[in-house]
Amino acid sequence: MYRMKKLVVLILIVLAFAKGNAQILDPVKWTTQIEKKANGNYLLTFNGVIEKDWHLYSQFTAEGGSLPLEILFKNQKGNFELIGKTKESKTKTAYNDIFEVNETFFEKKAQLIQEIKLTNSKLAKVEVALNYQVCKEACINLEKSFTFNIPSPEADLVAAEPISDTTNTVVDTAAVVNQTDAATTVETTSATESTEEEMGLWSIFIIAFFSGFAALLTPCVFPMIPMTVSFFTKQSKSKSAGVRNALFYGISIIVIYVLLGVLVTWIFGADALNALSTNVWFNLFFFALLVVFAVSFLGAFEIMLPNSWANKVDSQADRGGVIGILFMALALAIVSFSCTGPIVGTLLVQAASKGGIAPIVGMFGFSLALALPFMLFAMFPGWLNSLPKSGGWLNTVKVVLGFLELALAFKFLSNADLVLQLHLLEREVFLAIWIAIFGTLALYLFGKISLPHDSPMSHISVGRLSFGLVVLSFTIYMIPGLWGAPLQLISAFPPPMEFSESPLGIGTNSVSSTSETVLPEGAKLGPHQIVVFDDYETGLAYAKTVNKPILLDFTGHACVNCRKMENTVWSDERILTLLKNEVVLISLYVDDKRELPKNEQTVSSTSGSSIETIGDKWTDFMISKYKTNTQPLYVLTDLEGTSLNSKQPTISFVGIEEYEAWLKIGISNFKK
Repeated sequence: MYRMKKLVVLILIVLAFAKGNAQILDPVKWTTQIEKKANGNYLLTFNGVIEKDWHLYSQFTAEGGSLPLEILFKNQKGNFELIGKTKESKTKTAYNDIFEVNETFFEKKAQLIQEIKLTNSKLAKVEVALNYQVCKEACINLEKSFTFNIPSPEADLVAAEPISDTTNTVVDTAAVVNQTDAATTVETTSATESTEEEMGLWSIFIIAFFSGFAALLTPCVFPMIPMTVSFFTKQSKSKSAGVRNALFYGISIIVIYVLLGVLVTWIFGADALNALSTNVWFNLFFFALLVVFAVSFLGAFEIMLPNSWANKVDSQADRGGVIGILFMALALAIVSFSCTGPIVGTLLVQAASKGGIAPIVGMFGFSLALALPFMLFAMFPGWLNSLPKSGGWLNTVKVVLGFLELALAFKFLSNADLVLQLHLLEREVFLAIWIAIFGTLALYLFGKISLPHDSPMSHISVGRLSFGLVVLSFTIYMIPGLWGAPLQLISAFPPPMEFSESPLGIGTNSVSSTSETVLPEGAKLGPHQIVVFDDYETGLAYAKTVNKPILLDFTGHACVNCRKMENTVWSDERILTLLKNEVVLISLYVDDKRELPKNEQTVSSTSGSSIETIGDKWTDFMISKYKTNTQPLYVLTDLEGTSLNSKQPTISFVGIEEYEAWLKIGISNFKK
C-alpha cells in the first residue's frame, strides 16, 4: 500500500511537471538541404511543417502587424553573395482589424529557397538563422540557427543541421511573443480568409473606379469625350460600325492601363510590392512623389510626357482600322498624362500596400471608369447634349484632387515616422496639417482664394457651395482631435493617441483620477492614461514606496490579444479604477528589440540562449519564473515577487467579470 502511494505521488509529480512545461511551444519543425547547381552556385532550402491551426508569418507580411520572418546570413561577408531574394512557397493574406493591415502567412507548411554564389572557394559552411513569429491562440517568436556544409564536388544534396541542440530549440532566443493569430481571426477557415482577401481587392477596385471618374472630370480628359465620340460617328460608314469602333477604343484604353498594372507587378514582384510599400525609405519616397503630384494639380507646373511621344503615336492613329484605334487610345493616355498620371501613380502606391494582383485590379477599375463614357456616348450620341460645357469647373476638380493628394502624402510620412519612432510628426502635428489643408480647400471652394489656371468667378454654384460646406464640416470635426478626441471617422490615418505630444489630451484631468498627480520617475502613461512602468526594477521600487501590489503585464508590441484586452477589458470602468488606484502596473514587452548594454548581455541559465535585447530579458524572466511563453500574461504579486493568487497565479485572455474577480482576490490578499 505504501509503495502504491509513492507510485501515485511520483506519477502526479511527473504530470504536474509536464503540465507546467506544456505551454512552452515550438509549432514548426524544420528540415533543410543544400543543392549544388550546374553553374557552381548553391540552393539553400528550408522546409517547415507547421502544426494544425498555427500560422507562420511571411518575410513579406505588412509592417505594423505581426512580426515578419527574417533570414540572417551570419558569415556572408567575403564568403558568398545572395542571388536574388529568398523565394517563398504559397502564402495566404488576410486583413487584421486590430493592426489595420493585410498580413501574409503560411499554413501547414512553408518552404524558403535562397540561391547563393560562393566568393570564397575555401568556404566550408554557410551559417543561417531564421527569426520568425508563429501564431495560434498565442504567438511565439523563435530563432533557429542552421549550418549548411558545402558539399564536395561529387555530392549534390546535403542536409543542414541546426546549431542549437534539442534542449533549447524551443526558446532559442528567449524572444517569445503571444497574441491571437494576427491574421484577422486565428481560427478562420481558408474560405473566410479568401473572402477577406477578395474584399481587399474589391475595395481597391472601387477606389480605382471612382478615381477613374475623377480623372474624367479634369481639363485633360473631359473635353476629349465629345471630340472622340464625334470622330467615330462621323468617320464610320454606319452607326453600328461607329459603336463597334468606340467599343474597341474603350477596350484598348482598359488594356493599356491593365498592362501598366501587369508591368509594375512583374517588375517588382507581387510580394515585393507589399514589402516595398511598408519600407521606411519607400514611404518617404511615396510622400515626396505625392507632394509633387499635388503641387502639379494645384497649378505650379504640369507633369507631361515628351511631346515627341504624342506626335509619333498620333501619326500612327491616322492609319485607321484596328491598329489606328489602338494608337488613338494610347494617344489619349499620353496626352492626358498631366491629369491622369498623378492619379494613376497614387493608385499604384495604394495598391502596392495590398500586394499580389492589386495593381492590376486597380488599373482595371481606373481604366473601366475612364473608358465607359466613350463607349456609352458612342452608343447613344444624343447624350452628348446633356454633358455640361467645359469651363473653369474642370480646373476646380483638378485643384480639389491636388488637395486630396497632399493630405494623403502626409499619411506616408507618418508611416515612416512611426516606424523610426522619431516623434517628428506626432498626432497633433498631423491633425494640424490636415486641418490646414482641408480648411484651405474650404476657402478655395467658397471662392475666397484662387490658384493659377482658375477662371474669374462672379458667383459660386450650389454644388460647389454644398461641397465646400461638407469640407468645412470635416475640418471643424478634426479640430477637437488636437485636444485628444478619438476622431473615429479617420482613425486609420493619424498616428495613434499614444504617439502624441499630450497623450492625456489638453485640459483633461485624467491623471488626477489616479492617486498620483504627477508621473513617477521612470513611468509613462499607457492605455487609457494608466500610469505604467516598462522596467521591473523601477516599477518594484515605486511599488514599495506607495505600498501597493504589482500587476505584471507580459505583453508585446505585435500582440493582438494584448490590444484586445486593453481595449475591451481594461477600458471597463470597474477594471480601470482598480488599475489606476489599487496596483502598480509594470508592462514588460517581450518583443522589444532594443539592445541591452553590453555589461547586461548574458546567457540564460534556463534555456542556454543569448540574452541580448530588452525583449530577451523579459522573456527569460517570464519563462524561468512562470514556465510559460504566452501573452498576454498577468501576474499579481506582493513586494517580494510572490503571487497573490495562490489558486490561479497567472491569468491571460479572459472576460471582464473573471478579470475583475481575479484582481480583487489578489488585492484583498495583499491588504491582509
